[in-house]
Amino acid sequence: MAKVQKTSSGSSGRSKASSKSASKSKKKNSLPVPPPQRGGVEMVDPLVRAQMKLYEEAMGLFHQQKFQRSKQELEKVLEGPSKELADRARTHLRIVEQRMKPSSEQNPKSPEEHYQRGVAMMNLGRWDEARESLEKARKLAPKADHIHYALAALDCLTGEADSAMANLKIAIDLRPANRFHARNDEDFAFLQEDPRFTELLYPEKDGYAG
Repeated sequence: MAKVQKTSSGSSGRSKASSKSASKSKKKNSLPVPPPQRGGVEMVDPLVRAQMKLYEEAMGLFHQQKFQRSKQELEKVLEGPSKELADRARTHLRIVEQRMKPSSEQNPKSPEEHYQRGVAMMNLGRWDEARESLEKARKLAPKADHIHYALAALDCLTGEADSAMANLKIAIDLRPANRFHARNDEDFAFLQEDPRFTELLYPEKDGYAG
């Protein structure tokens, strides 16, 4: 391997400094690059990374209201190895199919239709319309945990901490598995520093503390 040539003695002070800097830079570059993370889960599997890329592309198309192309990408996501991503894709696939229907068929009546419209409005950043639809869904199906969960997520996105905690607690009481979903859900980033959120999602820590 060829050696690096030394510079002239007149610039020795500078060359030593740049040599140290290069050495530090080399050390930094030689450190292993941590795998990308999403929701606290390391995505080591290249197939999962590819699935995540498809999902993000599908959601980008969804936000642009290019529903036909979004549908095609979401269907590809269903074939990937991550069950969580497939579940998310399945939810948005239903919304996309609903949005692709003629306007005469877009008048929601059932709790599920109101819920799907509410989630669709959330994804478009239309908070007031999202809340109106989700509140209608909750009124029609007060025991549906996924509706309370969606309302909690909406509360977070609009900065309503107290309401978010109340809705999330109901969602978890109705279906304890929601506790684990919320731990990795980026929609709840707003509550990450709230001690009530930690107590609700990690009750076992209180047990150890006692």
